[in-house]
Amino acid sequence: MTSRAIVVDRPGTHRLATGPRPAPGPGEVLVEVAAAGICMSDREVYDGHRDAAFVRYPVIPGHEWSGTVVAVGPGADPALVGRRTVAEGFRACGVCARCRYGETSLCTGGYAETGFTEPGAFADHVVVPARLLHPLRDDADLRAAALLEPSAVIAAAVRAGRARPGERIAVVGAGTLGLLAVQWLAAGSPAVLAVVDPREARGALALGFGGSLALTPEEAESVYGSFDLVVETAGAATTAASSCLLARRGGRVVLTGMFTEGAVGIDPVHLSLSQLEVRSVFGASSSAWVDAVRAFDLGLLDPAPLITHEFPLERFGEAVALVGGGDPKTGKVLLVP
Repeated sequence: MTSRAIVVDRPGTHRLATGPRPAPGPGEVLVEVAAAGICMSDREVYDGHRDAAFVRYPVIPGHEWSGTVVAVGPGADPALVGRRTVAEGFRACGVCARCRYGETSLCTGGYAETGFTEPGAFADHVVVPARLLHPLRDDADLRAAALLEPSAVIAAAVRAGRARPGERIAVVGAGTLGLLAVQWLAAGSPAVLAVVDPREARGALALGFGGSLALTPEEAESVYGSFDLVVETAGAATTAASSCLLARRGGRVVLTGMFTEGAVGIDPVHLSLSQLEVRSVFGASSSAWVDAVRAFDLGLLDPAPLITHEFPLERFGEAVALVGGGDPKTGKVLLVP
């Protein structure tokens, strides 16, 4: 039996490779991929802009995905065969101090992540350790479930931000992470849920996801200092600094965007005078994954409306070009093997 995969040999170069279907090793499972999302991190891998410590070429990308277990290796539970599932991306060691503390996204055993250093899901099949699986309900929408990885990141952000009912909350950015954050935070009954994005069309979309107010960055300047919690999701050059300005004195700011060199720094004078609590999120811990899958299974989180484009593996070049292209009509782009 054969299996196809998108291989990025080096930045800017990819090929569709066909070879023997991979076999799961001890403690591993083989998953038939149903859908895989393309995010800006994948675009960075393709363009060669990801930090060299967090990618290994050649690589099969794909860290946002869902599928069905079709085979198990020695030591893995045979009952997993046939289960719809997603899986954590970080290959945490499980034994270091950070893992034992529950901070599996900060594992000190060495960075390893599906789709960046290990073969990912832009393929017909992906092999992952069985211990990383989060099985879904038998009737789960696997197309929507492909977005559970960014959902888990938002679950981590909401945990870090400790959102409370009746608070004034702002979400900066109305991309995939931002809209998932709006949907999640709206379920907690905030007094105000504002969304800040320069693209008016994306702001309007956020209102349909549960936001109560859509603002451009210029309009948001009039409400600086107003919010109990600010969840930053854009990773743009100015959004870390502006998110801190949006928070009230004593407020909380959670940074989830992946910033690059040249981002504007946070003013330390403002931090000290405002007594802000600033947290950042890198991926999602195992506990955040549990939160996301539970919310999805209960119907509290529905990522399906975020999906705007679907492509077969053969059209990966077209698909990746859409991501980060700036078109406000482009939401989540999926590869569907």
